[in-house]
Amino acid sequence: MEKRWYVVHTYAGYENKVKANLERRLESMGMEDKIFRVLVPMEEEVVEKDGKKKTVQRKVYPGYVLVEMVQTDDSWYVVRNTPGVTGFVGSTGSGSKPIALMPDEVEQILKHMGMEEPKPKIEFDLKETVRVKEGPFADFVGTIEEILLDKAKLKVHVNMFGRETPLELDYTQVEKI
Repeated sequence: MEKRWYVVHTYAGYENKVKANLERRLESMGMEDKIFRVLVPMEEEVVEKDGKKKTVQRKVYPGYVLVEMVQTDDSWYVVRNTPGVTGFVGSTGSGSKPIALMPDEVEQILKHMGMEEPKPKIEFDLKETVRVKEGPFADFVGTIEEILLDKAKLKVHVNMFGRETPLELDYTQVEKI
């Protein structure tokens, strides 16, 4: 199971309270390994009051909280039954499971908030020779032809059946020789 982002609907004005309640509940119920981050999407806004400019935090999506979690019956139950939560966005009924946000949607929201997912450090170079560590192509040796930083992937050409065959691999699936 992989961790994904979900949108939780809350009572209007209760977003920060839901965030605090959920963080307390996941700690007290030992769910830190299934529920990772709880965010209230905010942005800075400059407002003018009494002739003075002031920077304030404004909720980007009033009534909604983002939760990064691995969806299991337990994690779903903990979030769903947190005081102030009215339900998950994308679920069709009280007993149905929620639908996760798409990765590009999450990236856009985090960028808007001035946060970005940490990018893994890739310590490989173009034309470098590497060995595939795992998967169906384990122990194949190939050459890095392209580094896809945004996806944390490498395009590696390996020799299979006497032909150059391109593979798109996660950077953790290869090792330097």
